[in-house]
Amino acid sequence: MNLENIYSILPGWAKNVAINFEGYRIKRTRYSPRFFKLLKEVKKRSFWSRDKIIAFRNKRLNEFVIYCYEYVPYYRRRFKEIGIDPKSINRLEDLKYIPILTKDEVKKNFNEFISEKIPKNKIIMMHTSGTTGGGFQFYTTLDSIHEQWAIWWRYRNWHGIEMKNWCLYFGGRKIVNTSQNKPPFWRYNIPGKQILFDGYHMSPKNMFNYVKKIKRSKIVWLHGYPSLLSLLASYIIENNIDIGYKIKYITIGGENLMPQQSLLIKKAFGIQPKQHYGLAEGVANISECEYGNLHVDEDFSAVEFIPIKNTSSYKIIGTNFSNLAMPLIRYDTQDIATISSRKLCQCENKGRIVTKIDGRKEDYIILKNGIRIGRLAHLVADLINIKEAQIYQKKIGEIIIKIAKGAHYTEKDEIKILKEFEKRVGDNDKISIEYVRYLPRTHNGKLRFVKSELEEGKLV
Repeated sequence: MNLENIYSILPGWAKNVAINFEGYRIKRTRYSPRFFKLLKEVKKRSFWSRDKIIAFRNKRLNEFVIYCYEYVPYYRRRFKEIGIDPKSINRLEDLKYIPILTKDEVKKNFNEFISEKIPKNKIIMMHTSGTTGGGFQFYTTLDSIHEQWAIWWRYRNWHGIEMKNWCLYFGGRKIVNTSQNKPPFWRYNIPGKQILFDGYHMSPKNMFNYVKKIKRSKIVWLHGYPSLLSLLASYIIENNIDIGYKIKYITIGGENLMPQQSLLIKKAFGIQPKQHYGLAEGVANISECEYGNLHVDEDFSAVEFIPIKNTSSYKIIGTNFSNLAMPLIRYDTQDIATISSRKLCQCENKGRIVTKIDGRKEDYIILKNGIRIGRLAHLVADLINIKEAQIYQKKIGEIIIKIAKGAHYTEKDEIKILKEFEKRVGDNDKISIEYVRYLPRTHNGKLRFVKSELEEGKLV
């Protein structure tokens, strides 16, 4: 029985104890004296010149690739097979001589990726949430965890968020049992300064209790999945609720922030949600600045943008510097970005500017003519009268649009949606709308915008 199963059978008081015990453990792991030292260092680098930042990144890259050749069996073997001298990798552009690494390749050769230099008692097993349909386990070190959290807290500090701030957190963990039908639908993580809200009970009849708890808390920082925060925002807008105080900070994570979600959140709370892109694997990090631009954290990892044929989009390929236990060079994140031609920003951040991150890839829709269509979020991007939407397919040539209507949703919205879809897919495929009260989440509590029951439509 795993820890989540054990947690699910605990009585309420024991759940509180378990959450606080875990919160204390996480706090000790992430926020050691070394973390605070690293935080000071990464914050100082915010003021470096672009030339100095790039020189710093290239030096780390060169040292990292040499380390991989010397201590990681997979890279030692592959570099010899390909004929690459690790000392020749001095710049981002030099990485093109090394093949792109997939998650499947790591899984197939897992033991070969483990460093010979790091003692076994110093490595920590981590895992990703498996947003694309397949979880991924890997090893890391405490030093790597500390640096990653230092980078994330630098981003939060940019927006005025301090570690002393309490947070209202809407994530994917099951905080209370599914069978529970009365509040509280939340738990306190006192060491982590969080009120953890359960994302599986946010039905219309329960939402009043969530808002009531937020009102009483007076906590000014909201963080969580955009699908959950926009659901909360929609309820507040529909019922014309004033929470009675000003939310100062809204940050999102775990899912891609869609335009209509951003509109809903801003309308409900009067503040634009801020986002950052990061992965547990630590191969890429992109943070939003105070002026709303997304910047590559050049000092943290080597991020490449590889053009996708016949599009204006780029694959995000990353190389981590800090994880010496299980290094990943040119790792395919399976996420997509649109990059900006702008070189400078008002914030004076020297990292490359990213216009949009189309992350957490979805399933495909298969048309009658065999064409596969991926991300379709833009088709409902400006419709704030929709609480949530999901594109669902169980038969080729038939598309079901599942919609949770907002209070002001009308027939005009339905007509607009159908027209937008017909523009993109033509009139050979059957398009229908199914209205639902609530869209199901994945086992991690996340909303997938495109869901296919077809094997050829699913992500591998």
